[in-house]
Amino acid sequence: MRTNGNTAGRPRVRPAGFGLVLLASAALVAVAPPPRAVAAASAPAVTVEERRLDKDVPRRILDDSGFDRVAPEFAASLRHAGSYAQAERAAVLHGERLWQRAVDRAQGRGPAGGELSRDDDRPLYWARLAMTRELRAWHAESGLSEAAGVRLLERLESASRGQDSMAFGDGRAKGLKRIVVTGFDPFTLDRDIRISNPSGAVALALDGTVIRTADGPARVETAVFPVRWGDFADGTVERALRRALPRADLFVTVSQGRVGRIDVERYNGAWRGGFGDNENLSETGLVPVKDPATQPQWTVTSLPHAALVAADTGRFPVYDNTSVTEIPAGGTAPVVRPNGPTPGSAARAGGGGDYLSNEIAYRATLLRDRLGLDIPGGHVHTPVLEFGPGNTDPATGAVSDPVFVQNRLDITAQLRTIVRVAAEES
Repeated sequence: MRTNGNTAGRPRVRPAGFGLVLLASAALVAVAPPPRAVAAASAPAVTVEERRLDKDVPRRILDDSGFDRVAPEFAASLRHAGSYAQAERAAVLHGERLWQRAVDRAQGRGPAGGELSRDDDRPLYWARLAMTRELRAWHAESGLSEAAGVRLLERLESASRGQDSMAFGDGRAKGLKRIVVTGFDPFTLDRDIRISNPSGAVALALDGTVIRTADGPARVETAVFPVRWGDFADGTVERALRRALPRADLFVTVSQGRVGRIDVERYNGAWRGGFGDNENLSETGLVPVKDPATQPQWTVTSLPHAALVAADTGRFPVYDNTSVTEIPAGGTAPVVRPNGPTPGSAARAGGGGDYLSNEIAYRATLLRDRLGLDIPGGHVHTPVLEFGPGNTDPATGAVSDPVFVQNRLDITAQLRTIVRVAAEES
Protein backbone atom coordinates (compact mmCIF):
# COMPACT_ATOMS: atom_id res chain seq x y z
CA MET A 1 0.00 0.00 0.00
CA ARG A 2 1.16 3.29 -0.82
CA THR A 3 -1.59 3.67 1.19
CA ASN A 4 -2.99 0.52 3.48
CA GLY A 5 -5.19 -0.71 7.29
CA ASN A 6 -8.68 -2.50 9.94
CA THR A 7 -11.11 -2.78 12.95
CA ALA A 8 -13.35 -5.51 11.80
CA GLY A 9 -16.37 -6.76 13.45
CA ARG A 10 -16.18 -5.25 16.89
CA PRO A 11 -19.38 -4.25 18.67
CA ARG A 12 -19.19 -0.52 19.26
CA VAL A 13 -20.91 2.78 18.76
CA ARG A 14 -19.25 5.29 16.45
CA PRO A 15 -20.18 8.70 15.07
CA ALA A 16 -21.24 8.71 11.46
CA GLY A 17 -18.30 8.72 9.09
CA PHE A 18 -15.50 8.80 11.63
CA GLY A 19 -14.47 6.89 14.72
CA LEU A 20 -11.83 5.13 16.71
CA VAL A 21 -11.96 1.57 17.92
CA LEU A 22 -12.52 1.25 21.63
CA LEU A 23 -10.18 -0.95 23.67
CA ALA A 24 -11.59 -3.87 25.60
CA SER A 25 -11.20 -3.20 29.29
CA ALA A 26 -8.10 -4.39 31.07
CA ALA A 27 -10.32 -6.23 33.49
CA LEU A 28 -11.76 -8.33 30.71
CA VAL A 29 -8.31 -9.28 29.49
CA ALA A 30 -7.22 -10.26 32.97
CA VAL A 31 -10.31 -12.18 34.06
CA ALA A 32 -11.99 -14.94 32.04
CA PRO A 33 -14.78 -15.56 31.61
CA PRO A 34 -16.11 -11.99 31.89
CA PRO A 35 -19.41 -11.45 33.71
CA ARG A 36 -22.66 -11.63 31.77
CA ALA A 37 -24.41 -8.34 31.32
CA VAL A 38 -27.59 -7.78 33.29
CA ALA A 39 -29.33 -7.38 29.97
CA ALA A 40 -28.13 -8.84 26.70
CA ALA A 41 -25.94 -6.50 24.68
CA SER A 42 -27.77 -4.87 21.83
CA ALA A 43 -27.14 -6.49 18.48
CA PRO A 44 -24.26 -4.64 16.77
CA ALA A 45 -24.74 -3.54 13.20
CA VAL A 46 -23.00 -5.55 10.51
CA THR A 47 -19.78 -3.77 9.59
CA VAL A 48 -19.03 -2.14 6.25
CA GLU A 49 -16.50 -4.89 5.54
CA GLU A 50 -18.95 -7.66 6.36
CA ARG A 51 -21.66 -6.18 4.13
CA ARG A 52 -19.36 -6.64 1.14
CA LEU A 53 -19.58 -10.41 1.68
CA ASP A 54 -22.94 -10.45 -0.05
CA LYS A 55 -21.49 -9.29 -3.36
CA ASP A 56 -20.86 -11.76 -6.16
CA VAL A 57 -17.06 -11.70 -6.18
CA PRO A 58 -16.51 -12.57 -2.49
CA ARG A 59 -19.00 -15.45 -2.81
CA ARG A 60 -17.16 -16.75 -5.88
CA ILE A 61 -13.79 -16.49 -4.17
CA LEU A 62 -15.05 -18.43 -1.15
CA ASP A 63 -16.81 -21.07 -3.27
CA ASP A 64 -13.88 -21.60 -5.64
CA SER A 65 -11.36 -21.95 -2.82
CA GLY A 66 -13.51 -24.18 -0.64
CA PHE A 67 -13.32 -21.61 2.14
CA ASP A 68 -17.10 -21.18 1.97
CA ARG A 69 -17.40 -23.94 4.62
CA VAL A 70 -15.23 -22.15 7.18
CA ALA A 71 -17.85 -19.80 8.64
CA PRO A 72 -20.70 -22.36 8.83
CA GLU A 73 -18.42 -24.78 10.71
CA PHE A 74 -17.46 -22.00 13.12
CA ALA A 75 -21.13 -21.05 13.59
CA ALA A 76 -21.99 -24.66 14.43
CA SER A 77 -19.25 -24.68 17.05
CA LEU A 78 -20.56 -21.45 18.59
CA ARG A 79 -24.05 -22.91 18.86
CA HIS A 80 -22.65 -25.50 21.26
CA ALA A 81 -20.87 -22.88 23.39
CA GLY A 82 -22.61 -22.44 26.72
CA SER A 83 -20.17 -19.97 28.25
CA TYR A 84 -17.66 -17.27 27.40
CA ALA A 85 -14.79 -19.71 27.93
CA GLN A 86 -16.24 -22.18 25.41
CA ALA A 87 -16.88 -19.43 22.89
CA GLU A 88 -13.33 -18.16 23.31
CA ARG A 89 -11.92 -21.64 22.73
CA ALA A 90 -14.00 -21.91 19.55
CA ALA A 91 -12.84 -18.50 18.32
CA VAL A 92 -9.17 -19.31 18.89
CA LEU A 93 -9.37 -22.85 17.50
CA HIS A 94 -11.24 -21.92 14.33
CA GLY A 95 -9.14 -18.78 13.87
CA GLU A 96 -5.92 -20.78 14.05
CA ARG A 97 -7.36 -23.39 11.66
CA LEU A 98 -8.25 -20.70 9.14
CA TRP A 99 -4.76 -19.19 9.22
CA GLN A 100 -3.07 -22.58 8.89
CA ARG A 101 -5.42 -23.62 6.10
CA ALA A 102 -4.58 -20.45 4.16
CA VAL A 103 -0.84 -20.97 4.74
CA ASP A 104 -1.06 -24.62 3.66
CA ARG A 105 -2.93 -23.70 0.53
CA ALA A 106 -0.47 -20.94 -0.38
CA GLN A 107 2.44 -23.31 0.09
CA GLY A 108 0.95 -26.06 -2.07
CA ARG A 109 -0.47 -28.25 0.67
CA GLY A 110 -4.11 -27.60 -0.20
CA PRO A 111 -6.33 -27.66 -3.30
CA ALA A 112 -6.03 -24.73 -5.69
CA GLY A 113 -9.79 -24.47 -6.26
CA GLY A 114 -11.62 -23.12 -9.29
CA GLU A 115 -10.25 -19.96 -10.89
CA LEU A 116 -7.93 -19.17 -8.01
CA SER A 117 -4.26 -20.02 -7.76
CA ARG A 118 -2.96 -21.47 -4.53
CA ASP A 119 -1.06 -18.32 -3.55
CA ASP A 120 -4.22 -16.18 -3.47
CA ASP A 121 -4.63 -14.20 -0.23
CA ARG A 122 -8.31 -13.36 -0.75
CA PRO A 123 -9.94 -16.57 0.59
CA LEU A 124 -8.36 -15.83 3.99
CA TYR A 125 -9.71 -12.29 4.02
CA TRP A 126 -13.27 -13.09 3.01
CA ALA A 127 -13.51 -16.23 5.18
CA ARG A 128 -12.39 -14.24 8.22
CA LEU A 129 -15.09 -11.65 7.59
CA ALA A 130 -17.68 -14.40 7.29
CA MET A 131 -16.51 -15.69 10.67
CA THR A 132 -16.65 -12.29 12.37
CA ARG A 133 -20.18 -11.82 11.06
CA GLU A 134 -21.19 -15.18 12.54
CA LEU A 135 -19.55 -14.31 15.86
CA ARG A 136 -21.31 -10.96 16.06
CA ALA A 137 -24.67 -12.59 15.35
CA TRP A 138 -24.04 -15.26 18.02
CA HIS A 139 -22.92 -12.65 20.54
CA ALA A 140 -26.09 -10.60 20.03
CA GLU A 141 -28.13 -13.59 21.25
CA SER A 142 -25.71 -14.82 23.91
CA GLY A 143 -26.42 -12.43 26.76
CA LEU A 144 -22.69 -11.75 27.16
CA SER A 145 -21.55 -8.21 27.81
CA GLU A 146 -20.36 -5.91 25.06
CA ALA A 147 -16.84 -6.15 26.46
CA ALA A 148 -16.99 -9.93 26.13
CA GLY A 149 -17.99 -9.58 22.49
CA VAL A 150 -15.06 -7.23 21.86
CA ARG A 151 -12.66 -9.69 23.44
CA LEU A 152 -14.00 -12.65 21.45
CA LEU A 153 -13.61 -10.74 18.21
CA GLU A 154 -10.06 -9.74 19.17
CA ARG A 155 -9.16 -13.37 19.85
CA LEU A 156 -10.62 -14.49 16.53
CA GLU A 157 -8.83 -11.72 14.64
CA SER A 158 -5.41 -12.30 16.16
CA ALA A 159 -5.60 -16.09 15.79
CA SER A 160 -6.77 -15.97 12.17
CA ARG A 161 -4.10 -13.45 11.18
CA GLY A 162 -1.11 -15.48 12.38
CA GLN A 163 -0.40 -12.90 15.08
CA ASP A 164 -0.69 -15.48 17.88
CA SER A 165 1.52 -18.05 16.18
CA MET A 166 4.70 -16.03 15.56
CA ALA A 167 6.73 -18.40 17.70
CA PHE A 168 10.36 -19.25 17.03
CA GLY A 169 10.86 -21.83 19.76
CA ASP A 170 14.53 -22.63 20.29
CA GLY A 171 15.48 -21.70 16.73
CA ARG A 172 18.49 -19.63 17.75
CA ALA A 173 19.84 -22.56 19.74
CA LYS A 174 19.68 -24.61 16.55
CA GLY A 175 21.60 -21.99 14.59
CA LEU A 176 18.54 -20.54 12.86
CA LYS A 177 18.24 -16.85 12.22
CA ARG A 178 14.75 -15.58 12.97
CA ILE A 179 12.83 -13.26 10.67
CA VAL A 180 9.46 -11.54 11.09
CA VAL A 181 7.51 -10.51 7.98
CA THR A 182 4.10 -8.83 7.99
CA GLY A 183 1.49 -8.15 5.29
CA PHE A 184 -1.93 -6.54 4.95
CA ASP A 185 -5.51 -7.33 3.96
CA PRO A 186 -6.86 -6.24 0.57
CA PHE A 187 -8.08 -2.63 0.54
CA THR A 188 -9.86 -0.05 -1.69
CA LEU A 189 -12.52 -2.71 -2.17
CA ASP A 190 -15.25 -0.24 -3.10
CA ARG A 191 -13.10 0.73 -6.04
CA ASP A 192 -12.56 -2.87 -7.12
CA ILE A 193 -14.02 -5.71 -5.05
CA ARG A 194 -11.60 -8.15 -6.75
CA ILE A 195 -8.56 -6.59 -5.08
CA SER A 196 -5.82 -8.88 -3.79
CA ASN A 197 -2.95 -7.58 -1.66
CA PRO A 198 0.43 -9.06 -2.65
CA SER A 199 1.80 -8.35 0.83
CA GLY A 200 -0.78 -10.74 2.26
CA ALA A 201 0.21 -13.34 -0.32
CA VAL A 202 3.87 -12.88 0.69
CA ALA A 203 2.99 -13.48 4.34
CA LEU A 204 1.12 -16.70 3.52
CA ALA A 205 3.87 -17.97 1.23
CA LEU A 206 6.68 -17.36 3.74
CA ASP A 207 5.08 -18.32 7.06
CA GLY A 208 7.01 -21.08 8.79
CA THR A 209 9.44 -21.49 5.91
CA VAL A 210 13.23 -21.72 6.16
CA ILE A 211 15.27 -19.50 3.84
CA ARG A 212 18.79 -20.61 3.01
CA THR A 213 21.21 -17.71 3.37
CA ALA A 214 24.96 -17.49 2.92
CA ASP A 215 25.21 -17.36 6.71
CA GLY A 216 22.99 -20.34 7.32
CA PRO A 217 19.27 -21.06 7.54
CA ALA A 218 16.71 -18.50 8.65
CA ARG A 219 13.16 -19.26 9.79
CA VAL A 220 10.38 -16.86 8.84
CA GLU A 221 7.26 -16.16 10.90
CA THR A 222 4.55 -13.94 9.47
CA ALA A 223 1.26 -12.24 10.24
CA VAL A 224 -1.22 -10.02 8.41
CA PHE A 225 -2.82 -6.83 9.68
CA PRO A 226 -6.16 -5.16 9.01
CA VAL A 227 -6.65 -2.03 6.92
CA ARG A 228 -8.49 -0.17 9.67
CA TRP A 229 -7.33 2.96 11.45
CA GLY A 230 -9.05 1.95 14.68
CA ASP A 231 -7.16 -1.31 15.15
CA PHE A 232 -3.86 0.53 14.83
CA ALA A 233 -4.96 3.10 17.41
CA ASP A 234 -5.88 0.17 19.67
CA GLY A 235 -2.29 -1.11 19.49
CA THR A 236 -2.73 -4.22 17.34
CA VAL A 237 0.77 -3.79 15.85
CA GLU A 238 2.47 -3.40 19.20
CA ARG A 239 0.60 -6.32 20.78
CA ALA A 240 1.66 -8.65 18.00
CA LEU A 241 5.24 -7.45 17.53
CA ARG A 242 6.20 -6.85 21.15
CA ARG A 243 6.33 -10.62 21.61
CA ALA A 244 8.16 -11.33 18.37
CA LEU A 245 10.73 -8.58 17.80
CA PRO A 246 12.90 -9.21 20.89
CA ARG A 247 13.46 -12.75 19.60
CA ALA A 248 13.99 -11.76 15.96
CA ASP A 249 17.17 -11.06 13.99
CA LEU A 250 15.34 -9.12 11.26
CA PHE A 251 11.87 -7.75 10.55
CA VAL A 252 10.27 -6.54 7.34
CA THR A 253 6.82 -4.95 7.19
CA VAL A 254 5.38 -5.21 3.67
CA SER A 255 2.50 -3.54 1.85
CA GLN A 256 1.35 -2.77 -1.69
CA GLY A 257 2.75 0.48 -3.05
CA ARG A 258 3.48 1.88 -6.47
CA VAL A 259 3.04 0.52 -9.99
CA GLY A 260 5.96 -1.44 -11.43
CA ARG A 261 8.49 -0.89 -8.63
CA ILE A 262 9.60 -1.95 -5.18
CA ASP A 263 10.56 0.68 -2.60
CA VAL A 264 12.61 0.35 0.56
CA GLU A 265 11.16 3.19 2.62
CA ARG A 266 13.92 5.05 4.45
CA TYR A 267 11.86 7.36 6.68
CA ASN A 268 8.52 6.86 8.42
CA GLY A 269 6.39 9.76 9.60
CA ALA A 270 4.15 10.18 12.66
CA TRP A 271 1.17 11.46 10.66
CA ARG A 272 -2.18 10.05 9.48
CA GLY A 273 -3.35 11.55 6.21
CA GLY A 274 -7.01 10.58 6.30
CA PHE A 275 -7.41 8.14 3.39
CA GLY A 276 -10.48 5.97 3.97
CA ASP A 277 -9.92 2.52 5.44
CA ASN A 278 -11.81 -0.73 4.89
CA GLU A 279 -14.64 0.52 7.09
CA ASN A 280 -14.78 3.76 5.08
CA LEU A 281 -13.51 5.68 8.11
CA SER A 282 -10.95 8.46 7.91
CA GLU A 283 -8.37 9.62 10.46
CA THR A 284 -6.15 12.68 10.19
CA GLY A 285 -3.60 13.76 12.78
CA LEU A 286 -0.62 12.58 14.77
CA VAL A 287 -0.21 8.78 14.92
CA PRO A 288 -1.69 7.82 18.32
CA VAL A 289 0.82 5.94 20.48
CA LYS A 290 1.36 5.26 24.15
CA ASP A 291 3.64 7.81 25.82
CA PRO A 292 3.23 10.58 23.24
CA ALA A 293 5.61 12.73 25.29
CA THR A 294 8.52 10.73 23.85
CA GLN A 295 7.07 10.31 20.36
CA PRO A 296 9.46 11.27 17.55
CA GLN A 297 8.22 12.80 14.32
CA TRP A 298 10.33 10.40 12.27
CA THR A 299 11.76 6.91 12.51
CA VAL A 300 14.38 5.42 10.20
CA THR A 301 14.77 2.02 8.57
CA SER A 302 17.66 -0.16 9.66
CA LEU A 303 17.33 -2.46 6.65
CA PRO A 304 20.47 -2.65 4.44
CA HIS A 305 18.88 -0.42 1.79
CA ALA A 306 21.99 0.04 -0.36
CA ALA A 307 22.51 -3.72 -0.62
CA LEU A 308 18.85 -4.31 -1.46
CA VAL A 309 18.96 -1.77 -4.28
CA ALA A 310 22.20 -3.20 -5.67
CA ALA A 311 21.19 -6.87 -5.53
CA ASP A 312 19.57 -8.70 -8.45
CA THR A 313 16.43 -9.72 -6.58
CA GLY A 314 13.97 -10.14 -9.44
CA ARG A 315 11.82 -8.61 -12.13
CA PHE A 316 10.93 -5.27 -10.53
CA PRO A 317 13.42 -2.43 -9.94
CA VAL A 318 14.15 -1.70 -6.27
CA TYR A 319 14.54 1.87 -5.03
CA ASP A 320 15.88 3.42 -1.85
CA ASN A 321 13.08 5.92 -1.29
CA THR A 322 14.25 8.87 0.81
CA SER A 323 11.43 11.29 0.01
CA VAL A 324 9.22 12.73 2.78
CA THR A 325 6.70 15.51 3.23
CA GLU A 326 7.27 17.77 6.23
CA ILE A 327 6.38 21.10 7.76
CA PRO A 328 9.82 22.63 8.36
CA ALA A 329 10.71 23.97 11.80
CA GLY A 330 9.10 27.39 12.10
CA GLY A 331 7.03 26.84 8.96
CA THR A 332 3.32 26.37 8.35
CA ALA A 333 3.06 24.74 4.91
CA PRO A 334 4.01 21.18 3.89
CA VAL A 335 7.18 20.79 1.82
CA VAL A 336 8.37 17.71 -0.11
CA ARG A 337 11.95 16.79 0.74
CA PRO A 338 13.61 14.29 -1.63
CA ASN A 339 16.42 13.46 0.80
CA GLY A 340 14.68 13.00 4.11
CA PRO A 341 13.43 15.28 6.87
CA THR A 342 15.18 18.38 8.14
CA PRO A 343 15.90 18.97 11.85
CA GLY A 344 12.89 19.93 13.93
CA SER A 345 10.34 19.34 11.19
CA ALA A 346 6.82 17.96 11.68
CA ALA A 347 5.90 14.87 9.66
CA ARG A 348 3.15 14.99 7.05
CA ALA A 349 4.14 11.87 5.06
CA GLY A 350 6.90 9.31 5.24
CA GLY A 351 8.42 7.75 2.16
CA GLY A 352 5.55 5.27 2.32
CA GLY A 353 2.93 8.01 2.38
CA ASP A 354 0.53 8.88 5.20
CA TYR A 355 -1.65 5.76 5.30
CA LEU A 356 -1.40 2.53 7.26
CA SER A 357 1.65 1.19 5.43
CA ASN A 358 3.59 4.19 6.67
CA GLU A 359 2.00 3.71 10.09
CA ILE A 360 2.97 0.07 10.50
CA ALA A 361 6.52 0.99 9.50
CA TYR A 362 6.50 3.85 12.00
CA ARG A 363 5.06 1.73 14.81
CA ALA A 364 7.36 -1.24 14.20
CA THR A 365 10.54 0.85 14.05
CA LEU A 366 9.44 2.95 17.04
CA LEU A 367 8.87 -0.27 18.98
CA ARG A 368 12.34 -1.45 17.91
CA ASP A 369 13.82 1.77 19.31
CA ARG A 370 11.77 1.81 22.51
CA LEU A 371 12.74 -1.78 23.25
CA GLY A 372 16.40 -0.91 22.62
CA LEU A 373 16.76 -3.56 19.90
CA ASP A 374 19.78 -3.40 17.61
CA ILE A 375 18.29 -5.35 14.73
CA PRO A 376 17.66 -4.51 11.07
CA GLY A 377 14.06 -3.71 10.24
CA GLY A 378 11.86 -1.50 8.13
CA HIS A 379 9.27 -1.31 5.41
CA VAL A 380 9.18 -2.54 1.80
CA HIS A 381 6.48 -1.58 -0.69
CA THR A 382 5.60 -4.11 -3.39
CA PRO A 383 4.37 -3.19 -6.87
CA VAL A 384 0.64 -2.79 -7.40
CA LEU A 385 -0.87 -6.15 -8.32
CA GLU A 386 -2.41 -5.71 -11.77
CA PHE A 387 -4.75 -7.74 -13.98
CA GLY A 388 -3.92 -8.48 -17.58
CA PRO A 389 -5.21 -6.46 -20.55
CA GLY A 390 -8.93 -6.90 -20.96
CA ASN A 391 -9.56 -7.55 -17.27
CA THR A 392 -8.50 -4.28 -15.64
CA ASP A 393 -12.09 -3.02 -15.44
CA PRO A 394 -13.99 -4.53 -12.47
CA ALA A 395 -17.05 -4.71 -14.71
CA THR A 396 -15.49 -7.67 -16.52
CA GLY A 397 -16.17 -9.78 -13.42
CA ALA A 398 -12.91 -11.70 -13.79
CA VAL A 399 -11.56 -12.62 -10.36
CA SER A 400 -8.23 -13.81 -11.76
CA ASP A 401 -6.30 -14.22 -14.99
CA PRO A 402 -2.86 -15.57 -15.99
CA VAL A 403 -1.19 -12.13 -15.85
CA PHE A 404 -2.65 -11.43 -12.40
CA VAL A 405 -1.41 -14.78 -11.10
CA GLN A 406 2.07 -14.38 -12.62
CA ASN A 407 2.42 -10.86 -11.24
CA ARG A 408 1.63 -12.09 -7.75
CA LEU A 409 4.02 -15.03 -8.06
CA ASP A 410 6.80 -12.74 -9.27
CA ILE A 411 6.21 -10.27 -6.44
CA THR A 412 6.24 -13.04 -3.85
CA ALA A 413 9.42 -14.58 -5.27
CA GLN A 414 11.19 -11.22 -5.30
CA LEU A 415 10.17 -10.41 -1.73
CA ARG A 416 11.50 -13.80 -0.64
CA THR A 417 14.83 -12.89 -2.23
CA ILE A 418 14.80 -9.42 -0.68
CA VAL A 419 14.29 -10.97 2.75
CA ARG A 420 17.19 -13.36 2.07
CA VAL A 421 19.51 -10.53 0.98
CA ALA A 422 18.51 -8.45 4.00
CA ALA A 423 19.33 -11.37 6.29
CA GLU A 424 22.71 -11.94 4.63
CA GLU A 425 23.73 -8.28 4.59
CA SER A 426 22.67 -7.69 8.16
